[in-house]
Amino acid sequence: MLATLRSAAVFGVDAYPVHVEVDVSFGLPHFTMVGLPDATVRESRDRVRSAIRNCGFEMPHHRITVNLAPADVRKAGSSFDLPIALGLLAVSGTLKRQSIDDTVVLGELSLDGAINGIRGVLPIAVSARRLGISRLLLPPQNAAEASVVDDLEVCVVRSLQEAVDALNDPQAAVRASRPSRAPAPVATSDGDLADVRGQLLPRRALEVAAAGGHNLLLSGPPGAGKTMLARRLGGILPPLTFDEALECTSIHSVAGTLLPGTGLLTARPFRAPHHTISNVALVGGGAIPRPGEISLAHHGVLFLDEMPEFDRRVLEVLRQPLEEGRVTIARAARSAVFPAKFVLIAAMNPCPCGFHGDERRECRCPPTVIARYRGRLSGPLRDRIDLIVEVPAVPVTEIADVAPGEPSSVVRDRVLRAREVQQARYDASGARTNADIRGSSVAKYCRPDAEGRALLRRAAEKFGLSARGYDRVLKVARTVADLAGCESVHTEHVAEALQYRLVE
Repeated sequence: MLATLRSAAVFGVDAYPVHVEVDVSFGLPHFTMVGLPDATVRESRDRVRSAIRNCGFEMPHHRITVNLAPADVRKAGSSFDLPIALGLLAVSGTLKRQSIDDTVVLGELSLDGAINGIRGVLPIAVSARRLGISRLLLPPQNAAEASVVDDLEVCVVRSLQEAVDALNDPQAAVRASRPSRAPAPVATSDGDLADVRGQLLPRRALEVAAAGGHNLLLSGPPGAGKTMLARRLGGILPPLTFDEALECTSIHSVAGTLLPGTGLLTARPFRAPHHTISNVALVGGGAIPRPGEISLAHHGVLFLDEMPEFDRRVLEVLRQPLEEGRVTIARAARSAVFPAKFVLIAAMNPCPCGFHGDERRECRCPPTVIARYRGRLSGPLRDRIDLIVEVPAVPVTEIADVAPGEPSSVVRDRVLRAREVQQARYDASGARTNADIRGSSVAKYCRPDAEGRALLRRAAEKFGLSARGYDRVLKVARTVADLAGCESVHTEHVAEALQYRLVE
């Protein structure tokens, strides 16, 4: 006898339907799985067998064949445990229906029949709704993220027995409640900008980076406050929109970083990988591609502390995502595209000992060593960083005498106003910030006045700005003008943008 159920799997951040076909025929007892299952899927045979017996059901003592279609795509994960077990119970007659096409079934089984949470439920829910399937049967740990999808009935089951009851009597199934879509709060757990004493220029650069979505590099001696500044960037960024939160949550759901019971993410991601990270862990990959750190930072912040300490090959893989806002992982069967639109903020010391140019302590690094250290950041990578700012050390004797700066809430209000201006300006083009615009849009929206063009031309000739650097100066100048409430870009806006670009 044959039973068929619907399930789904994830490749990259996109889901695709999987039909679980269970056939029981006469012959010696044997359990065969086909359809390119990986080791995790093949191990479900033992989990399913134990769960069925420990729940008091009868395991068929015949030849069992399970097919996961489409058979030409490799399947991974433990989410097929529940549909396989239900297929066996349908063949034995415990489950009344042998063909279930109106419900997507997901879940990992424990040996006692309990159902555990899985990865990637949100993109599966979006895919199910797109295919016209209006019902999901899944573990309670994943109910919150699936419930954010409109017009989708989410049924929660905690055990194999509850799953059988829910399919035999759909009206008695437990439905998950739909979460609220109230505006997301702004995360302030990493501190307030008012905690930063002095550092007026780095604070200003942080505000410009937040307002325009620009990349920022902070350079200064140890203890100057580079990390402290970087970790306060999230507190001045605007809250996530619903569409942004949906994209972020889908990525984190696939990566398995969502806490059980979490719905949509409410704060912009802040990722700070250690400098020993590999290039695959940074950009994503694997036999079945998984998102890396730059995708987990999508619509948020990627902080690289001690940037020159990262392996050069790791840093170089950032070049394409910084330009395109996405990562493409090519495999023999198909390619996975991960979104990776983030604000890069990096910190570095000016030399290996950290005290080059510091008035407090003498640097003992030879010039060749300093040049080699700074050369760990290649020219093409530096060219993609919009703002480079020196962060001088504040003497300890002056810290108590320096008045606190503006709090994050005041700076965030200016950032929000600037973002609203950009959203209205680029609404038709699809760009969200000044950093997103490309090609002719730069000349159209960022054109400075005559004096500003002359200043920029002289700077480009004197300092050898590349075409990319020229465009990025214009974008930063446009952001400075937006923060000042000016409709056009003036000379003073270009001058401020140039000072962030021409730091050695």
